[in-house]
Amino acid sequence: MADYAVVDPATGETIKEYPTISDGDLDAAIGRAHAAHEGWGKGRTVAERAALIRKVGELHDERKQQLGEIISREMGKPIEQAVGEVEFSAAIYAYYADNAESLLADESIELLEGEGSAFIRRSSIGVLLGIMPWNYPYYQVARFAGPNLVIGNTILLKHAPQCPESAEAIEQIYHDAGVPVDAYVNVYATNDQISTVIADPRVQGVSLTGSGRAGAAVAEQAGRHLKKVVLELGGSDPFLVLGTDDMDALVESAVGGRLENGGQACNAAKRFIVVDELYDTFLEKFTAALTAVEPGDPKVEGTALGPLSSSGATDRLEDQVKRATDQGAKLVAGGGRDGNFFKTTVLTGITPDNDAYKEEFFGPVASVYKVGSEDEAITLANDTEYGLGSYVFTNDSDQALRVADRIEAGMVFINAVGAEGVELPFGGVKSSGFGRELGRFGADEFVNKKLIRVAG
Repeated sequence: MADYAVVDPATGETIKEYPTISDGDLDAAIGRAHAAHEGWGKGRTVAERAALIRKVGELHDERKQQLGEIISREMGKPIEQAVGEVEFSAAIYAYYADNAESLLADESIELLEGEGSAFIRRSSIGVLLGIMPWNYPYYQVARFAGPNLVIGNTILLKHAPQCPESAEAIEQIYHDAGVPVDAYVNVYATNDQISTVIADPRVQGVSLTGSGRAGAAVAEQAGRHLKKVVLELGGSDPFLVLGTDDMDALVESAVGGRLENGGQACNAAKRFIVVDELYDTFLEKFTAALTAVEPGDPKVEGTALGPLSSSGATDRLEDQVKRATDQGAKLVAGGGRDGNFFKTTVLTGITPDNDAYKEEFFGPVASVYKVGSEDEAITLANDTEYGLGSYVFTNDSDQALRVADRIEAGMVFINAVGAEGVELPFGGVKSSGFGRELGRFGADEFVNKKLIRVAG
């Protein structure tokens, strides 16, 4: 099978294959993006670029049903969630169009001595390479390409091999919106070819969303060639249950936090850490609510849980659950599969010597832990190599902020799930990567913050 292909995970059918780019065409694509930077980044005003990015967002919204159907067959996302992803992507483009001039405005520096003035002027740096994953095919591209095109950088975009149709659709939207064809270039490249792109002196930076292994490889290559990198990697986000006046509402949030996108989200709630006085009630209600969600056809309206993204992903998750139980974890519910449809699953009794204690479960599998105190909950929450997001549920506002301060993560959501926004920075610490996307900070990664000092 070709490197790039649409394989419907619900049926296993190979729908269409796409040819990999040749080495010569890839070199030419780099050259085109490099040459386009002068006219795009320097030959147009911020307002002119913002107007085109606004149109990109509008076209996403106009084509949301068609775009949603594409990713439902590429990676199994339920159609309502798929359309919702397109709508959120459109909002990202609108945000950067609306705020482009303020985000790029000169920033004055108060001088401590001497006459005159000083300020920072932000400008583009050139060609950027984006390496994107399969789990959010439009959203991941929007939060990388949207701000960086507004800034004036040009983009080479390498999408996941199972998302060639959505990659093609995104590129077409950019071109239909009037963005120059060489300012945003989609490339169906292999990993070996991407190593060549990173090494190319015409490329100034790399952004990757993906696995820790991929992030380490890209960071190593980029470091060797002195390229700026942003990495958004995996997560094993804790969901701390410390107190509540409404357990049913809390459980509803917990189920939503675990099952969004089929549990295939780096920042999904994955480890549910519950104080002992609430543990039994939470486990009973959570297990009932989670297992009530049955996988179904992602193309049918109303389906909440589709198949996992591929047979490989399903095999990995099945192996993880089996190893967890073989090593002593208790399978409270679920654990089975039908093709790539995986039943919602609850595990308890996971100890530090179990592989599952350290692993990220990328699918509808929840691990539930009992703890005796707030301190024990925080210790367990932080006992992971990851540090992306986290969730704290409590009816004590002082406790909420106290715990948030001590959690080792890039994001903490208090008494809320699904509360991400286009204006809120997204990113992590530890093995979850570095750098930020979205909001003001997402527009400040790949820029030249040039100091200009004027004598009095």
